Order: sequence, then structure tokens, then C-alpha cells
Amino acid sequence: MKPTALDHVALHVSDPESVTRALCARLPFRVLERTDEFVLVGRSPALGKLTLFRADGPRERGSLVRVGIGIPCGTTRATIDLDDELAVELVPADPDGDVDLDHVAFLVPDPEESERRWLRFGLEPEPPVGGVRRVRVGRSLIELHAGSPEATDRPVLDHLGLLVDSIEETRRSAAERGLEVTREVEAESSYALFVGGPDGVEVEYIEHKPSFALA
Repeated sequence: MKPTALDHVALHVSDPESVTRALCARLPFRVLERTDEFVLVGRSPALGKLTLFRADGPRERGSLVRVGIGIPCGTTRATIDLDDELAVELVPADPDGDVDLDHVAFLVPDPEESERRWLRFGLEPEPPVGGVRRVRVGRSLIELHAGSPEATDRPVLDHLGLLVDSIEETRRSAAERGLEVTREVEAESSYALFVGGPDGVEVEYIEHKPSFALA
């Protein structure tokens, strides 16, 4: 089990169209897909994306601290505070890179234990910075900040989508590691299986079909 990239961060927001407009006004994002249930936004289908699910508001942050977007031309960090307790941080990135997901930050009671758990899900260890433990998937990081998130039944976060080369191999690996697959979904352009992840974070492993393409 070795995910190659953070494919998407799926979020609950009360007004996906409003959040989409705010993001596209500050970032070179576009709408990649729109349905009655969600709006998918990003630079391109091949890069990290945000899935904005329509949900009753207001939402609450829960364990999600922020989502970081890497900006190659950026010089300083800046935060966009959106509706529903959603914070998006713009982070200076490699000038030769592209606008992509840089990190997702969580508030967790025991960062050391959380790091160990994330490694079971195929992520790689990353040296801590400023006392913050981190794990890596592809070019993106998951930051684990020490704290006690407030319990909520209306979280902003829905799940993290991790890109894999093979759902079949991932299914076998999940069974070997004792990870419980909660559901599987076959869509027009992808296969996916969902697993309950560390600290209540649901993880989706997703394989793009050869026909994968979005407008």
C-alpha cells in the first residue's frame, strides 16, 4: 500500500458555489466537475483538488486546522478564511512547480501516536518542523498539531483522497494490515475504497481509470 499523491480533500460546506467563487478569485482554479451534490475545483485533474460537498450549515472545524495550497509565485503565507470554519492557507512553493495541495493540518491529542497510525496507511515519515510531527504522501504533507479538537457531528472535513496505482493491491494490503474497508465505489472514471483512518479521518484510496478525464 503506497499512495502516490494527495488526490483531493473532500469538504462539507453550506454553499459550494460561494466557496468556489472565493477560491477561483484568489487562485488559478477552475471548476473541474459540478453535480447536484458537489463541486470539484482545482488547477487541473492531475493535481490536488478540493471536493466541496453541499451540506447543511453552519459547519464546524473539528480536527481540521487548515488546507494548504502551494503557490509557485507566492512570497509570503496568506490565509483565506471561508464560510463554515474553512481556512485555506496559501504557501510559497517551488517556482518550477504548479498550484497544488501543499498540506492538510489536523489537531490531534497525541501527534506521535497519530504519526505511527498514518504510516500504517502507506504514508512516509517526514522530519518534524517547529515541534510539529508530519507525514508525507507524494508532494503533500499531513501536519499533526498537538491539541484537543472539539467533538462535532457537523465537521467541515469529509475525507482525504489518496491516489493509488491499483485498487486491487490496495485492498489486499489493507486486509494484511487489518484495516477495515467500509465501502467501495466504482465511478465512471475511477475505483475507490474507503477506510476509517487515524483520529476519525476517513481515507479514500482512489485509482483513476485509463479513461480518466475531466473537462
